[in-house]
Amino acid sequence: MSDTLVLLERALDQTGGLVAAVTPEQRHAPTPCSGWDVSDLVGHVVYGLDNFTASARGEKPEWGRPRPPVEGDWSAAFRTRAAALLDAWRSAPEDRRPQAELQITEQAVHSWDLARATGHPAAELDAEVGEQALRHGRAMLKPEYRGAGGNNAFGDEVPVPDDASLYDRLAGWFGRDPAWQPG
Repeated sequence: MSDTLVLLERALDQTGGLVAAVTPEQRHAPTPCSGWDVSDLVGHVVYGLDNFTASARGEKPEWGRPRPPVEGDWSAAFRTRAAALLDAWRSAPEDRRPQAELQITEQAVHSWDLARATGHPAAELDAEVGEQALRHGRAMLKPEYRGAGGNNAFGDEVPVPDDASLYDRLAGWFGRDPAWQPG
């Protein structure tokens, strides 16, 4: 298995562990993602795996499809979809695998979001996953995808000190305030 897929598996394991650790009391807690609570964020992450799997198979993802709340066992829903994604990548042509870097980035950023929203220490997040995500994010996130309003998926970069933690730098790059705290 390529290094990219090994890192993707670690990113999925990291997100899956955080999803599994969400308590019933945290399901409607706010997140660093404006307008989303933990339930919304988990729905985005879980159903986003379906689109990433379609992409890995060479199919056209349905990015605009509404994502309803995840019913039942969030952890099982995530694990099932993560396994399908990894299976799709294992059988995908080698030339399509660089697309998996976007998925590593997505998992790393949303792991930080979920960790922050639920009080898990960001210091416990996988450094190699975060480094790859920050490298990829800096290469792919162009100014035209930033800004409040419109169809922009990302906020403006939030400046962070050079000595900030890796995941705080990643969060800032993707428009999150690393100082954000729930409540």
